[in-house]
Amino acid sequence: MTRQTKHGAQSGDTLWPGGPAASDSAPDGTVAQDQPDRDAALATPPAVRPVLLARGQEQYRIFCTACHAEDGGGGGRVVARGFPRPPAFGAQDHPRRTVDVITRGSGVMYPFADRIEPQDRWAIAAYVEALKRLRAEKGA
Repeated sequence: MTRQTKHGAQSGDTLWPGGPAASDSAPDGTVAQDQPDRDAALATPPAVRPVLLARGQEQYRIFCTACHAEDGGGGGRVVARGFPRPPAFGAQDHPRRTVDVITRGSGVMYPFADRIEPQDRWAIAAYVEALKRLRAEKGA
């Protein structure tokens, strides 16, 4: 009892001789139980309501302002520290394109699919549309 084998975090590849590797990934073709719901949430944009815009603003501030700035102009705090300036949100960009960029990434922006839920991606896209309108009104 005083000397039992155990699996340490930095020890070998298997839990027991000939056993499965401790770092095995999911088998090919495995689908998360909630994946169909996540795909359905990405398929159709929700109706734009004040509650959606408020959620979009909250999520935008959490995930996007570091690069894109509060106004969406691309002058966030990481840009001031040498990170490449992202382009300002363009009038030609459609909300579905914004959701796609959040999901898959673009240029030096990495994907946020594992960090932002599908319904929150739509909320951010709706908020970005509002930011674009504000910037157009201000002439920025």
